[in-house]
Amino acid sequence: MINLKPPEARASTSAPVTAEKALSSIISRGWKEVRDSADADLRLMKNRANSFKDLASSFDRELENFLHSASKSTFAVPAIGSSPSESDFVKRLRPKLSEFRRTYSSPDFSRKVLEKLSPRASIRIDLSAIRNAIVSEVDSEGAVDFDEKGRLRRGRRVGFTDFRWEESHLKDWEPVRALKTRLRELERKSSSSEILESLKNNEFVEKVKSSLKAICKEPTESKEVPPLDVPELFAYLVRQSGPFLDQLGIRRDISDKIVESLCSKRKNQLLLRSTPAGESSILESDNIGDELDVRIASVLQSTGHCYEGGFWTDSSKHDTTNGKRHVAIVTTASLPWMTGTAVNPLFRAAYLSESAKQDVTLLVPWLCRSDQELVYPNNLTFSSPEEQEAYIRNWLEERVGFKTDFKISFYPGKFQKERRSIMPAGDTSQFIPSKDADIAILEEPEHLNWYHHGKRWTDKFNHVVGIVHTNYLEYIKREKNGAIQAFFVKHINNWVMRAYCHKVLRLSAATQDLPKSVVCNVHGVNPKFLKIGEKVDAERERGEQAFTKGAYFLGKMVWAKGYRELIDLLAKHKKDLDGFDLDVFGNGEDAHEVQSTARKLDLNLNFMKGRDHADDSLHGYKVFINPSVSDVLCTATAEALAMGKFVVCADHPSNEFFRSFPNCMTYSTPEDFVAKVREAMANEPQPLTSKQRYNLSWEAATQRLMQYSELDRVLNINDKEIDSRSSQNNHQIMKKSESMPNLTGVVDGGLAFAHYCLTGNEFLRRCTGAMPGTREYDMKHSEDLHLLPPQVENPIYGW
Repeated sequence: MINLKPPEARASTSAPVTAEKALSSIISRGWKEVRDSADADLRLMKNRANSFKDLASSFDRELENFLHSASKSTFAVPAIGSSPSESDFVKRLRPKLSEFRRTYSSPDFSRKVLEKLSPRASIRIDLSAIRNAIVSEVDSEGAVDFDEKGRLRRGRRVGFTDFRWEESHLKDWEPVRALKTRLRELERKSSSSEILESLKNNEFVEKVKSSLKAICKEPTESKEVPPLDVPELFAYLVRQSGPFLDQLGIRRDISDKIVESLCSKRKNQLLLRSTPAGESSILESDNIGDELDVRIASVLQSTGHCYEGGFWTDSSKHDTTNGKRHVAIVTTASLPWMTGTAVNPLFRAAYLSESAKQDVTLLVPWLCRSDQELVYPNNLTFSSPEEQEAYIRNWLEERVGFKTDFKISFYPGKFQKERRSIMPAGDTSQFIPSKDADIAILEEPEHLNWYHHGKRWTDKFNHVVGIVHTNYLEYIKREKNGAIQAFFVKHINNWVMRAYCHKVLRLSAATQDLPKSVVCNVHGVNPKFLKIGEKVDAERERGEQAFTKGAYFLGKMVWAKGYRELIDLLAKHKKDLDGFDLDVFGNGEDAHEVQSTARKLDLNLNFMKGRDHADDSLHGYKVFINPSVSDVLCTATAEALAMGKFVVCADHPSNEFFRSFPNCMTYSTPEDFVAKVREAMANEPQPLTSKQRYNLSWEAATQRLMQYSELDRVLNINDKEIDSRSSQNNHQIMKKSESMPNLTGVVDGGLAFAHYCLTGNEFLRRCTGAMPGTREYDMKHSEDLHLLPPQVENPIYGW
């Protein structure tokens, strides 16, 4: 035995084990190769021996035939003293033949022949050279012990000994025996019909037949989607040409009627051809446009086409894989300016932040001290954004009654005296960090984007919702050359809405018909007004008189807020409303002119300073008069209804939401106005039901916002909900934008790019009415908001 290292050392090293495994692998591969070669040689020798044996058997049969025929024949040469039936040659040959037959017929004949022809019975392999090489290789790493026969003492033991062929190797191997068995079975077949029958029932043949059936299907089994025909192509072209038609002034309902007329003849067949069996068809829907979209998508998907985005798309958006969503609310005004775009977005942020599913950021404009003095009432100003944020939170929490949990951020803004509006300065979208750029709600989106020069909202955010507050066309028409201005503003509004929003919500039909828009009131009332209404109902139940005063009007004192309509109605029917006094609360730029006009006409109007609608001095009034037709949705009307008062308002689209309330009285003519005022003054309002109170609340408004803006789908739907809904209505979740090119998306991207180029030119901005210096913020804004100095060029991302 070779002992290169003590056993203790060998047990603590891993090198011998590695060498042992390598040696075992080499021996195994060598032994396998030798055995395979020997088996091949043995098979060759067996085949040769069997051939020789068959030849001997054939020779034996031929010899027997020869002897048998010879014993019956006579030879032509006569022999003296011999039998006439057998010759001397045959007599001499017979003993030799008998001995030869005994020899090759012996059972040991085949074995002896193979032993003579086979290689040496003993095969020896000298692996000493391999062993010596391995020992020298691992000598530096560890020791390997071999015994006198070359075996490893540890691990897997492989001996270098003699490999001998046993007698069993000379017998038939299993494959040979199986082949002989099959041949004998084939010989036993009585006829060729049995062979054919066995082939017919063979499993391989059955598989071939089934494969051929799968390839050669009947035409009726084909599920290919039929190609589009000419009416469908033309209808889809008209539908996708909506952006061009809108810009040309063609109404959307006209193009919808054209599409419906093209597809009406084939509505019953539109999707039946491409809807697989067992799935619900969308023919139950009356929206022919959606049916056509899904039809186009099914045809494109059947071809394997996948639309990966348009020319203008930007794939770098907020990642929502972490599960927490973010909503950014961007508005055009802020407290303490008591206007609708300052109050309503504030309540929206508060109630959206109540849900744990999303974080909320409210982005409001920051005005420099000089602009604050022009805008905020009672000479109220703030020295820092933090000071104004504290004021906003205190005001809000006093009214909602709970601690708000949302972020308030500021962007630079400038006050434009001519329009009485705050205009953004610079790129507003850059004040929402990219990590929070998930969902954006743009309050007054047309106002925010008239002169927007920066990142496209729909590129930075996953879903952008615009909420239209103001009927700008109605205000512009009242100005000089208002009709011409309104024409251009209408098309500019269409332009920016299409370029920067995914979905647009119009508070009422009083606004222009904008692209991607739907009419829905997503505003609620301050919870404080609902509590006042509950208090009034409780007083009436106790038998107390809740209303001790008559009628009043409240609103910013500018002509466009309904003061013109109010003075005209009262002046025309002054005699019919004899003894009717109206208290008016409000401040504004037109206050002096409004009051002087009323005095000239000798109207019974009592003008008072503006105050909060929830002020205690206003609780005793029974009737709220609101003749305005310029509002989109009057917040004061909703607040008066919540307090349990009568409301007399015009029969106008802006008041459509309030018609379902019994205390709302609408009039369509001046005479009808007089009748409704008399009726309201002579009766008592009805108490609100719980459902009516809920419809006025911010909880209901938030629910409507989630539904109509598709935020519930964007925020709440997960993969499991998608799978469950797809089994019920598969077509509704088909991602058409990913399966087919959308001309609308291409046009929207082109409009956004063109708008970016035009708003980047200061001359064009000034020509269209922009304030000087609003393309970028100024030095004062950079100091107040801790921004980069304006002379440092800010990068415009994505362009």
